[in-house]
Amino acid sequence: MARLLQGVLCWPWFAMTSSKRIRILALKPNKGLAYMNELFESGAVLPVIDGSYELSQVPEAFRHFGSGHHKGKVVITV
Repeated sequence: MARLLQGVLCWPWFAMTSSKRIRILALKPNKGLAYMNELFESGAVLPVIDGSYELSQVPEAFRHFGSGHHKGKVVITV
């Protein structure tokens, strides 16, 4: 909420000093999460995890993800 207020208050300054625009996007709550949860629990949808990296290996994980050779999600273990 604080970021939204900051954006609204700073909008005139951004408009005068930059070509960037501020837009406010309001989203409705996702009502399909219960259905998605049922699919995951039943095994109908399986997540694909390409690899797990320790927190100390974050730069390596970003390089792997950025290369575009990953076949699923890249997970950071804390």
